[in-house]
Amino acid sequence: MVTYLDAAATTRVDPRVAEVVLYWMTEEFGNAGSRTHEYGTRAKRAVQQSRQHLAGTFNADPDELIFTSGATESNNIALLGLAAHGEATERRHIITSAVEHKAVIEPLEHLQTRGFEVDFIEPGASGRVTVEAVMERLRPDTLLVSLMHVNNETGVVQPVAELASKIRETETFFHVDAAQGYGKLTQDLTAPIDLISVSGHKIGAPKGIGMLLARHRGWDAIPLKPIMFGGGQERGLRPGTLPVPLIMGLVEAAKLFHKEHARWLKEASAFRDRLLEALGKTRFTVNGDQEHTLPHILNLSFDGVDAEALIVMLKDQVAVATGSACTSASYTPSHVLTAMGLPAEVASNGLRLSWFPSQTTELDPADLVETIKRLQPDTA
Repeated sequence: MVTYLDAAATTRVDPRVAEVVLYWMTEEFGNAGSRTHEYGTRAKRAVQQSRQHLAGTFNADPDELIFTSGATESNNIALLGLAAHGEATERRHIITSAVEHKAVIEPLEHLQTRGFEVDFIEPGASGRVTVEAVMERLRPDTLLVSLMHVNNETGVVQPVAELASKIRETETFFHVDAAQGYGKLTQDLTAPIDLISVSGHKIGAPKGIGMLLARHRGWDAIPLKPIMFGGGQERGLRPGTLPVPLIMGLVEAAKLFHKEHARWLKEASAFRDRLLEALGKTRFTVNGDQEHTLPHILNLSFDGVDAEALIVMLKDQVAVATGSACTSASYTPSHVLTAMGLPAEVASNGLRLSWFPSQTTELDPADLVETIKRLQPDTA
């Protein structure tokens, strides 16, 4: 049996979540926008209750939560939706990091073609951007700071809560891509962050559902403009029929993750410890600051071992990746590891292992070591 070690790319839908989704697909299948019958009324009520619960996980108000198809769409709405405000106020400076997901980098590159100046901070070998590095770049014309919560390739946690309190004192908006952090470090996201992007499929919900939190500043809503049109749903910012079954799946997954969070962290950490202990018989480098990381993601480079060759060797044992699922089809060095300034051989051969504890019970890390040692024949 092949053990799945690519949970940073996606997770299996929890069977308890799938049961809820199926019910809302086959029994309560009404359109939440239908106002003339009970099917629509029940669907609308369910969405309202879901919005209230999910907003509560951020200590936010329900009307600050927008349902989307996932973090990529949420990022685009947050970043591109602020462009008109930046143009109108002559605030065209944006701060981000060079280790962001492509779902942030590419919208920002598009904004550069519209006259915006994007300041990419390179975090160094730790992969962690410091509060000082962000604040010293802040200018009167800075429209936005966009920084991911947890890096999808290294698991490194960025200081978003500390930054939020400082940025909130300025007129600059703060956006956080929390695709990897929501559910695992949700407490960080109760900080006064203006915009937060989330994907459900990272916590056992179906693919195709996520949310964008757009937190008010006092009485003022974030001045977002829609990037799509038609229907007026979700405050006019995300038109289209609400996917009630997926929304119900997202809220069920969030509830389950909150309930089982302490056990999840303990078991994820225990597997990491077993894995690192077994790998001590090989030569490898752990990429990223291990003092500030989530316990379910490891990025490793094995001395003298080509990552693609290793993946082929391991294919009958584990499912792993060299980096983000959005870019792993291209055999170029990881832009994350490159931006960290790691040597070319290390950056080219980074291997990401990420897991949900429930899916690692049958794996003996010692078996992986034997395979790796075939590519490191001089290993003891």
